[in-house]
Amino acid sequence: MTTINWTNATETVDAAQTLLLVTHLNPDGDAIGSLLGLGNALRERGKTPLLAVDGGVPGFLRFLPGSDTVVGDLTVGEWDVMISLDSSDEPRSGKVGEFGRAHSKTVINVDHHPTNTRFGQVHVVMPEAVSTTEIVFRWLGEMSQPVTLAAAIPLLTGLVTDTNGFRTSNVRSSTLEIAQRLMEAGASLTEVTARTLGSKPYQTIQLWKYVLPSVELDAGVIQATIRREDCVKVNSDDPSSGGLVEFLLTANEAMVSAVFKELEDGRVELSFRCKPGYDVATLALSLGGGGHKQASGATIAGNVEQAKLRVLPLLRQVVAQGTLTIV
Repeated sequence: MTTINWTNATETVDAAQTLLLVTHLNPDGDAIGSLLGLGNALRERGKTPLLAVDGGVPGFLRFLPGSDTVVGDLTVGEWDVMISLDSSDEPRSGKVGEFGRAHSKTVINVDHHPTNTRFGQVHVVMPEAVSTTEIVFRWLGEMSQPVTLAAAIPLLTGLVTDTNGFRTSNVRSSTLEIAQRLMEAGASLTEVTARTLGSKPYQTIQLWKYVLPSVELDAGVIQATIRREDCVKVNSDDPSSGGLVEFLLTANEAMVSAVFKELEDGRVELSFRCKPGYDVATLALSLGGGGHKQASGATIAGNVEQAKLRVLPLLRQVVAQGTLTIV
């Protein structure tokens, strides 16, 4: 278990007159969940933090308490402390993170990714945590800050989404204990699951109609391609593509899944998932990305065809080096 100087982190926040909280680009449930979970709790603690993420809160997460207080960009401001949430490195927090770091005296790095680069002056980094919201929950306990409904709902959202409904291999009994505590605070597991894992806009289904014919399976690697023209056809810019990479991994014969997505700037966004016993984080890190053993990604230069020539052999190596460990 990672040793964290909780007292130092708490004293740094309590001494701050001005606070900025940011999270990563293309935010998921854990990013926004940790942002709002901590932000709402700090407001109840008497602080007035500014919350920011590039582009604002995605539509499917706007049910979370306080989502309307999150700004989508930063152009002015000076802060005593900036808290970076769920970002493994500095570029991951986008333009709001870049501006915040340049205009903050101290940066607190709160994250659970094994690939975290330990940026900032105060580190609250726990790779063994299933989500950054788990770390926030533990931090609130260490600072004796009660977890009210406004914090519980976002924190449970991060817990549910980053474990894919408590189905990842890093889920422990303590994970379920935290979920129980959040439910006791009033958060609805049914609602959170329905609004995140069990919800897709129709345009995502339309996108899959164009993408699924590209699916191929070879040597335990299943992969699909999302062309820019298909996103334009259905007016979809969902960074997660509706969970397509997770869906592909449900194939019994697949050990690793990958989605190659064309971007407007000529690069390719890579999303990886794998079953327990395999590791896609190391591959993602070697490509300039990061993430978890079972869920990671990167963005690389070149077109889709070039990306596949480079990446597919590496994915086959991931399969060859692993062993399925579902028990």
